[in-house]
Amino acid sequence: MSATWDLPDFDDHEAVHFFRDVESGLRAIIAVHSTHLGPAAGGVRFWHYGDNGRAVTDALRLSRGMSYKNAMAGLPMGGGKAVIQADEARTKTPEMLRAFGRAIASLGGGYVTAEDVGMTDDDMVVIRNETDHVAGLPVESGAAGGDPGPYTALGVFLGVKAAAKRALNVDSLTDVHVAIQGVGSVGGGLAKLLAEEGARLTLADVNADRAKELAAEYDGEAVDTDSILSVEADIVSPNALGAVLDEESISELRCSAVAGGANNQLATPQDGQRIYDRGILFAPDYVINAGGIINVGLEYLGQGDEQEVKARIAKIPDRLEQVWQESAECGDPAADVADRIARRLIARS
Repeated sequence: MSATWDLPDFDDHEAVHFFRDVESGLRAIIAVHSTHLGPAAGGVRFWHYGDNGRAVTDALRLSRGMSYKNAMAGLPMGGGKAVIQADEARTKTPEMLRAFGRAIASLGGGYVTAEDVGMTDDDMVVIRNETDHVAGLPVESGAAGGDPGPYTALGVFLGVKAAAKRALNVDSLTDVHVAIQGVGSVGGGLAKLLAEEGARLTLADVNADRAKELAAEYDGEAVDTDSILSVEADIVSPNALGAVLDEESISELRCSAVAGGANNQLATPQDGQRIYDRGILFAPDYVINAGGIINVGLEYLGQGDEQEVKARIAKIPDRLEQVWQESAECGDPAADVADRIARRLIARS
């Protein structure tokens, strides 16, 4: 059996921790990619993986993405990520969450958690009973913190507007056709913001009824999840799970730009080149979806309120434009350019 550091997605991670609490049923992985800029910050994903190897791969890829995301967002935080291996019934108990909190506490502040897929701000309250190294807690109106989803959606919305300006040469989203894959907290919030701007929407989600409901509300169209990426649209916006852009799906794209909030959208490093070769503008996910970590990061650091959070999120289009401009000048894919910039920021060649 290969060691963790022999896995393709191991990127000189500083540490990968495995936790097991028999009494509560907790099985968790905390991957710390880098603490060069500060404590490794990144949410915890509660998910049923088909096998343990997939859970490890997710933790490795997501933690590396958090290093890049936090660096590009200008946060004094490193990158980490946790995954909790859920059973098929998605059984989650307070005892399991408290055990996870104790696992975080054992790292002495090296990792800071918040909610991700399958987790809520109420779950963070339970975890907070065992450790101070947690963000995304319920907060009063006007304060930084709470559910990061709406802030991620806001950043993605601003990124979609930037992509439309760059790829379509338009200043308004009126009648711009956006195909959204995944209409949960982020994708659903994005759909609302886009509809308010007059965009035309095509939606898909594993919860087909949810997609149909939102499509009816926003005068859009709902399609099945198998066809959403090949819909003829101005912009395709992946907002579900990662690795959806591979050789096959990229060949079927019929859009001018891809700009969405899902983490790790590219299945392999070569897929950034494939999108570039097709002349499709790509918004690197960890740049466009940084709104949530900006929110909970400032909460944890005690630096500013909701107004400050939104002011920092408003800078996301400028970061995307920097990546796109450098890509245009050097002829390298936007995904590669963003990686280079992020790695310089965290002092990796």
